[in-house]
Amino acid sequence: MTTRLTWICHGATAANRTASFPTDEPLEEQALSEAMLPAPGRADRVFASPALRALQTAQMLGFDATRAPSLRDCDYGRWTGKPLMSLHSEEPENLALWMSDPEASPHEGESLEQLCKRVAGWMNEEMPLGGHVVAVTHATVIRAAILDVLKAPFASFWTIDVQPLGMVRMTHDGRRWSLRF
Repeated sequence: MTTRLTWICHGATAANRTASFPTDEPLEEQALSEAMLPAPGRADRVFASPALRALQTAQMLGFDATRAPSLRDCDYGRWTGKPLMSLHSEEPENLALWMSDPEASPHEGESLEQLCKRVAGWMNEEMPLGGHVVAVTHATVIRAAILDVLKAPFASFWTIDVQPLGMVRMTHDGRRWSLRF
């Protein structure tokens, strides 16, 4: 049974604009009024991260999404709400460690390895059900899914750029996941 999985990144937020680790902030008003929304097509199942920005995006797309805790953003621990630039000056060693070691969590939150395992587990739960699945979530979650599909090294995480309202498609043919362009 084939499973089609369409990932949609939530719309723009203040954290996107300020390059900050997000809180549970809403979409920016500009994102709500000016968004050119993707057309994911008909879906058999729609899931969204429990974060407000993901739920608002799903609603903008006309979906009544099921909240999926496994699609939540990375837990940034004590870095939540902090701008990336401030961490470059306040905790450069910790930031460098987090970006280079997938097992590290100097922010006392979730490591990238934990994030990737969580996302891969969710994908493997959905795969045998078949049909078209839409997942409205966060750039970090979509990056983790791409790493899993490509069997890419963790260092590749930082080379994947997922924009607000960006869409990534994948398929599973019963044997393996594939990216679809």
